[in-house]
Amino acid sequence: MEEAVRDGVAEQRERLMESLRAYGGHYAELSRRFAAWLGLHSTDATAVLEIAAAEERGTPLSPARLSERISLSTGATTALLNRLEAAGHITRAREHSDRRIVTLRSGAHIQERADEFFGPLAHRLDAAMSHYPPRFLEQVEAFMADLNTTMNSHLADQDTCPPPARTPDGRTP
Repeated sequence: MEEAVRDGVAEQRERLMESLRAYGGHYAELSRRFAAWLGLHSTDATAVLEIAAAEERGTPLSPARLSERISLSTGATTALLNRLEAAGHITRAREHSDRRIVTLRSGAHIQERADEFFGPLAHRLDAAMSHYPPRFLEQVEAFMADLNTTMNSHLADQDTCPPPARTPDGRTP
C-alpha cells in the first residue's frame, strides 16, 4: 500500500511539473506575441517588460542587472538599450546620488501598451484564481517560491560548474 501511495505522489509531481512546463510554454508564446505586437525582437520586448516590471515593484534596474536578468553580455545589453532608447521605449537616467549609477525606466507608452496587451489575460487569471480560498493561494505562493528558489540555486550552481566539454557528436572526451 505504501508503495502505491509513493507511486501516486510521484505521478502527481510529474503532472505538476508537466503543468508548469506547459504554463512556461504559454508564457513564452505570449511574450513572443507581445514582441511581434510591438514590432520588436523578442529579446528587446523581454528587456522592456523586465524594465517595466522592476519599475512597478519600485526597484528599477541598472543596465548590469538587466544584463543578468535577460542573460546577455554587457556589450549586447548596451546595443539593446541603445536601440530601445532610440525608439523611445526606455530612458536611462542618473537619478542616484552616485551619478555613475544608471537607472533604466520604461517609456511612457510602454505601460499603456503592456496593459492593453496583457490586461484581458490579467482579468482572466484573476477570475480563475478567485475560485480558490486565500489559504490555498498562500500555499501555492509558498510552493512557487520554493520552486523558484530551487531553480535559482540550480542555475547558480551551473554558473560555477559548467557542463563538461563535448565532442561534435555529443560525447564527453
